[in-house]
Amino acid sequence: MKLPLTAHTDRPWRIHEFTRDFRTEDVWSFRTPGAGPDDLPLMLEAMRADGGFAKQAPPVRFLFAVRWKLGALLGWDEQKAGLGKRVRPLRDRLPADLRETVDESGSAGTPFTPVYELRDESVRELANRTVHTIMHLGWVPTGDGGHELRMAVLVKPNGRFGRLYMAVIAPFRYLIVYPALTRQWERAWRNRPLPRPGGNSPMAGKGDRSV
Repeated sequence: MKLPLTAHTDRPWRIHEFTRDFRTEDVWSFRTPGAGPDDLPLMLEAMRADGGFAKQAPPVRFLFAVRWKLGALLGWDEQKAGLGKRVRPLRDRLPADLRETVDESGSAGTPFTPVYELRDESVRELANRTVHTIMHLGWVPTGDGGHELRMAVLVKPNGRFGRLYMAVIAPFRYLIVYPALTRQWERAWRNRPLPRPGGNSPMAGKGDRSV
């Protein structure tokens, strides 16, 4: 579900310390019924087990295939346009205690590079010739005593071209990409393995399917 930008900007996230020159583009929520305050790692693992960014609905795969093809033809995704080349990585702004919370090599299956991970925040970044993007995943209490996942997309467009690019892809994000991502991530939470009562091994069947 799409949320107002203040659902991200008004929360006391650490990310605000390092992204004052970025703008908050999108905020989206994902239902995780039955989740507790310490379950962000469980949600992230469920997302990885479900295929992460590598497993997308056919319309989303098609859109990204077109995007990567255009990027290859026009040089948008060349190494010299990425992190450490065209833009300074966000990781370079972090204190040592935050940089040590993730391994930069842990980006298999996704074009995003890990930045840091805390009890209630997980941050990744991506840069190319169009934009420098931060994906912030936050773990937020809900009114019913549970918790939910929230994704905020922070961007720094690369000049006028980057701003035009973001405007062109906006309808595709709202109508296709984010709704599909919502279905995928909420399904991953519902289908996560649950521990056996009184034990630590996963159940043979699927996880909690409440909605």
